[in-house]
Amino acid sequence: MTGSTWHRRAFLQAAGGTAPATGLTGVTFRPAFASETADSAEEFAVLRGKWRDLVLGTGFSPTAEPFKTLLADLGNTARGYLSTMAPASGSLWPGMVWADPEPDLDAESYAFSGRMNDSYNRLSVMAQAYCQPGTGLTGDAVLLEAIIAGLDHIHTDVYNESTTRYGNWWNWQIGSAQALMDICVLLHDQLSEDRMAGYCTAVDHFLPDSAVAEYTGTSTGANRVDLCRGIILRGIVGQTPDKVALAARALTPVFPYVTAGDGFYSDGSFIQHRNVPYIGGYGSVLHDGVGRLLALLRGSTWELNDPSTQLFLDTVETAVAPFIYNGLMMDNVSSRGISRQGGSDHLRAHGLLATLVLIGQGASPEENARWRAMVKGWLRRDYHFPALTNPGLSLIRASLLQGVQDDTSVKAAPEPVEHRLFHNMDRATHRRRTWAASVSMASNRIAHYEFGNGEHARGYHTGAGWLSWWGSDFGLEQYSDAYWPTVDPYRLPGITASRKPLADGEGGNWGQPMPDSAWVGGTTDGEFGATGQHLKGISSTMNAKKSWFWLDDSIVCLGAGVTSTDGYPVETTIDNRHLGTSGAPALTVDGKSQPTAQGWTGTFDDAEWAHIEGQAGYVFPGGAKVGAVREERTGAWRDINTGGSPDPITRRYLTLFTDHGTDPVDGGYAYILLPGAGAKSTAQRACDKGWLRILANTGDQQGVRVPRLGFTAVNFWSAGTVDRLTASAPASVLVRENRDGTAVIVVSDPARRATSLDVTWNRRVSRVLSKPATVASATTGSSLRLTFSDLTGAAGAPQKITVRLG
Repeated sequence: MTGSTWHRRAFLQAAGGTAPATGLTGVTFRPAFASETADSAEEFAVLRGKWRDLVLGTGFSPTAEPFKTLLADLGNTARGYLSTMAPASGSLWPGMVWADPEPDLDAESYAFSGRMNDSYNRLSVMAQAYCQPGTGLTGDAVLLEAIIAGLDHIHTDVYNESTTRYGNWWNWQIGSAQALMDICVLLHDQLSEDRMAGYCTAVDHFLPDSAVAEYTGTSTGANRVDLCRGIILRGIVGQTPDKVALAARALTPVFPYVTAGDGFYSDGSFIQHRNVPYIGGYGSVLHDGVGRLLALLRGSTWELNDPSTQLFLDTVETAVAPFIYNGLMMDNVSSRGISRQGGSDHLRAHGLLATLVLIGQGASPEENARWRAMVKGWLRRDYHFPALTNPGLSLIRASLLQGVQDDTSVKAAPEPVEHRLFHNMDRATHRRRTWAASVSMASNRIAHYEFGNGEHARGYHTGAGWLSWWGSDFGLEQYSDAYWPTVDPYRLPGITASRKPLADGEGGNWGQPMPDSAWVGGTTDGEFGATGQHLKGISSTMNAKKSWFWLDDSIVCLGAGVTSTDGYPVETTIDNRHLGTSGAPALTVDGKSQPTAQGWTGTFDDAEWAHIEGQAGYVFPGGAKVGAVREERTGAWRDINTGGSPDPITRRYLTLFTDHGTDPVDGGYAYILLPGAGAKSTAQRACDKGWLRILANTGDQQGVRVPRLGFTAVNFWSAGTVDRLTASAPASVLVRENRDGTAVIVVSDPARRATSLDVTWNRRVSRVLSKPATVASATTGSSLRLTFSDLTGAAGAPQKITVRLG
């Protein structure tokens, strides 16, 4: 028994009767077809048991940590819901009214439908507390009564076949349907057949088979997986084989790679909502959903044996792993999710790590071993917010991760050394043993940002060359501690932006504005890389050419052609370090320590290098005018998300930037970022004038050479010659000369417009060792000339050629 003051009789009086409403009475619960056999009933029972395990978790001791605490917290949360449950017309809890006086599709209706979904989610938490051991509510009769009465109330009042949906379609077809069917599985033995039949009828109304009839609109990618999950669970709860079969078949379009629109691409890109990179949001949901459904149906009549499922398994390493670093999921592939209070890059990764473990159980032994090693490494290296310390982690996820943590046969894998270009979503990642970085861009294919549901109101410059980075033992908290509501949105690290004021949600609700820039992308040999962005500012005349050259210990950042007629200053933010509530790391410029007082600003007319203690070094080849500011910024989560708190939050920042002036013409910049470098090594790099040669930094070409690395790369915005490289059309070209007498040349057409392209390298080459089919001819001798056929179909993918020098 509990100390709750909630009474069933009071609830029934508030609901207006002593029996469930029409739709729950007079219904005979029958299988979908008369030939149902004991064997099929047994199979459904097995599937219910498997799904129950996938919701609750297995193989853990309720008296061992972290499970003891997680279970106690679950019980406390459920007890709070139980004690405050106060059913009334249009609501189940005070302040969570779903009754919409003017039902339509506006923001208010979205909120009303969301509260219905939230009410089902609370009942789901209560059901889990009832089923789980160690919650203090295990098998509690009063709790069970409340759950069932709550289900009846929502069904009677709103979620039934007589209601026309309003607000957000997701709350009706996905959120509520999933929560309701999960509860029906968990409490299957406690719910009458008539009740479950009524609930199934409601799900059929809001989630009909037609929802997965075509792979289009809102029925693609992660949404399609969620819709299929709802129908499959509906089929299991209602013992309707045709439902399960239909939804299992409807999953198959998710697996093949796409060449346009939503889904996974062969380069590892993942797009949702037409033009938004989303592996950290919808992609994570998709992986979780598919992972659970593969595990659920494995060994059943409806097991997914489509050969394309291997393509999905491959995305673990091609699409997901490159964006997880030491236990965090990079924000530049999470879109609106970064504006949600209570979330963070670490929290978004926690559930996904468990998902990878679950998916691995259905992969090959070799894949499973690799993924468990990856996950163990991420678990161990996340010093800021390790997954197993997350009090909100579900029991199933905690049990999966604890299993990896305790498995002595699994050796933690280190972070790989690699460069990855995601040319189909305008992202690149660069990983070293002690740091990682990623750049976020926009083009005529990929949105500047996404604003919708009142979320991500000031994300408008996240596609303007935002360069995020983290160290192995520092900086993991950079974006985790109220960064987004407090940072200056015009000064994100790496971006070039006009200070022209933009409206919250600039571009409109679900507008997903894109620039008309085609040349965005680059090249990579797999270890180093060259990336470029023809940046055109959102709702702005600002125009710039930006390039990044990714090396072993640094990133060379070049900007040229910075031009604007907005009537406002234009800035390039070299870096903007989040210092928490009290941080005051030393800033050194050309060997001189600068003030640490908040509110300090400084301008350095000819700086050669700068260093932020415990963070990074910055070198300015040839000297640069650099601005610096220490400031405390105050904001609120509601500033960027209508669902956030209005309470003010203050955080400290240290910003380095280049001021290009008001309405600049052909402005530029050049700096080298050295993550984790000390002040001494930064000064030494600045003094080493032969380490880097900037070959070009104009609106026509940008290129560098690093002799010690045998590295040369040029982004050709226009045809021309730079040093030893010539391109007959816009292209990105990278050359790596190896010590064994070979060289790799990598070429791409980021603009996707080259119907023909000639690239000449003025270096003696004896023969071509390998080349792709896109190379129509290759001439060797005193120079190498490569003639490419039509590259427009390559979608900006790098074309790699290997040659013998001499």
